[in-house]
Amino acid sequence: MLLGCIGDDFTGSSDLANTLAKAGMRTVQYSGVPTDPAGADVQAGVVALKSRSIDPQDAICQSLEALAWLQAQGCAQIFFKYCSTFDSTAEGNIGPVADALADALDAHNVIVCPAFPGAGRSVYQGYLFVKDMLLNESGMENHPLTPMKDANLRRLMAAQSKNTVGHVPASVVFDGAAAIRDCMATEHNAGHRMLIVDALRDSDLMEIGKAAKGLPLITGGSGVALGLPANFGIAPSEVPWTPQTGKAAVLSGSCSVATRGQIAYHIARHPSLKIDPADVISGAQTPQATAQWLFAAEGLPLAYSSADPDDVAAVQEKFGSQTAANALESFFGQTAVCLAELGVSRILTAGGETSGAVVEALGIETLEIGPEIDPGVPALRASNDLVIALKSGNFGTQDYFEKAANVLGQN
Repeated sequence: MLLGCIGDDFTGSSDLANTLAKAGMRTVQYSGVPTDPAGADVQAGVVALKSRSIDPQDAICQSLEALAWLQAQGCAQIFFKYCSTFDSTAEGNIGPVADALADALDAHNVIVCPAFPGAGRSVYQGYLFVKDMLLNESGMENHPLTPMKDANLRRLMAAQSKNTVGHVPASVVFDGAAAIRDCMATEHNAGHRMLIVDALRDSDLMEIGKAAKGLPLITGGSGVALGLPANFGIAPSEVPWTPQTGKAAVLSGSCSVATRGQIAYHIARHPSLKIDPADVISGAQTPQATAQWLFAAEGLPLAYSSADPDDVAAVQEKFGSQTAANALESFFGQTAVCLAELGVSRILTAGGETSGAVVEALGIETLEIGPEIDPGVPALRASNDLVIALKSGNFGTQDYFEKAANVLGQN
């Protein structure tokens, strides 16, 4: 294994695996830290954790366990993947995990770059933009678990990290890899260990990738991984895929603006079932009944708990944010298990927490990376008779669910 990756959720990990597979690396995504060695043909291993919103110390322990396994596979470089919207709180978990990995690897000049232009995320003058809006004006300020109230990455990282934070501005990045390395050295000499790096275009990410050659640790969104495979002499190649026939169903727990738009589009065209958190908690809505409804429905049926910020706030006030979140995650995970038992062969999920719950409930250990559905979202094969698509909340076009079902296979 050449490149070892640690993702803080399942959708982000598949996003990264997609980027690396398209760039030609033989990539496997693992659900949690494996107990067995990687296959001899794996060039990039992505260990998907569910550590984004847990206690920071637990996130550090899980990440260091993943690091130890990746090092045992012989990795020459480690990549810590987090969301391109920098989902975190003042306590973490991005900063504490990055610090712990840097200490374990004795890493300096640690790149911090969540940019992903293909999905509308860019970093300019240290500020994170979602398309033409600052992060804190993009809808992420209403995230139920990690509301983002600031777009200044230097402030956000400084609040979480024990290390000082430097900056490589766009004017330097535009001059290419050599200029980036020179600026990183200057920031290092000034005492900065964590370096926010601007990026507005894929070409910027390629130059950042070149500048990262030989660094023990890189952190960021999947975009900054674009240029890494070339450092190992690997060229892009077509990603093989065998379509999967059979029934498809959609499970959505994401409350993002993009997913709510996709749901509105889908409801007008396909059978859809609203999942009420209160009914889930009381037992009025059950995974078994929901799975039976999805299995019996025509077309591409959808079960969703996604709601607008006011509705989410009301649920959190009534039940507590963690109680409601845990109940919905367990509900969707068990619904997926019931769907698989009924013979559903294509399962689509929306939302990082929902996707993680589904993968864990299904007991999936490894995922084969297939072709890209939309930027950041690949088709994934879980077994000979089950394929899935794990979508981060803010990713995908309006007709994403239809498109994903078609890429995964045929009816």
